[in-house]
Amino acid sequence: MTRSQTLEAGGFTTLAIEEREDRLVARLHRPEVRNAIDQTMVDELHAVCVHLEAAPKVLILTGTPSDTEAGTKGIFASGADIAQLRERRRDDALAGINSTIFDRIAKLPMPVIAALDGYALGGGAELAYAADFRIGTEALRMGNPETNLGILAAAGATWRLKELVGEPLAKEILLAGKVLKGAECLAAGLITELVAPEQLMDAAHALADRIGAQDPLAVRITKSVFHTPREVHPVIDTLAQGMLFESQAKFDRMQAFLDKKNRK
Repeated sequence: MTRSQTLEAGGFTTLAIEEREDRLVARLHRPEVRNAIDQTMVDELHAVCVHLEAAPKVLILTGTPSDTEAGTKGIFASGADIAQLRERRRDDALAGINSTIFDRIAKLPMPVIAALDGYALGGGAELAYAADFRIGTEALRMGNPETNLGILAAAGATWRLKELVGEPLAKEILLAGKVLKGAECLAAGLITELVAPEQLMDAAHALADRIGAQDPLAVRITKSVFHTPREVHPVIDTLAQGMLFESQAKFDRMQAFLDKKNRK
């Protein structure tokens, strides 16, 4: 059985999957340990990537709420599974277990949306940094406490976070353990929208709807071109535009625009 077939059959233990025609929702599903990212979850995220690389769709990443004595509490991911992390050695670090899957998610053909509530710490934060869009709640708590555990945030935070929020704030998060609240994440540009917890998934789906209204090929190529190194622009832009200028969708969409304009 292939990983894509496993995805279609719903054979997961750490992810809850909902698939629609134009999007896939992957909910981190280890609420008993605050959705900590373990090896099984990494393997299952790879399976999701296999599926989306073959059949490109928007990916929405979110977390399963945890049950507490005070009731249900939202959470994205509290980080890597510390029990597993404690036992990892040099060869495990060199294998780049988390960095490899986060980079693969970042490079998916269609955009990735992270819907964030509660804790998004350590590896959970780095998974969110790999998304193209992040939407959060006031209860969001995002940061990288790795240095307090005697390690560093080695799955993308040391370079993605600087690109997202700038060097001064990135250093405060990475070197001094600063944890940002939801409103602080919005002010820093780390999230693009702050919503009530009960509106979080509606907001994520609304964003997916806006992406879905665009031409899928144009979205895929724009995302790819956006992430290419500066030195290959504008050549790569011109080549990509040449591909799109030959697409049927370009003719159909532009003709529809002109028809609508002429009817006014």
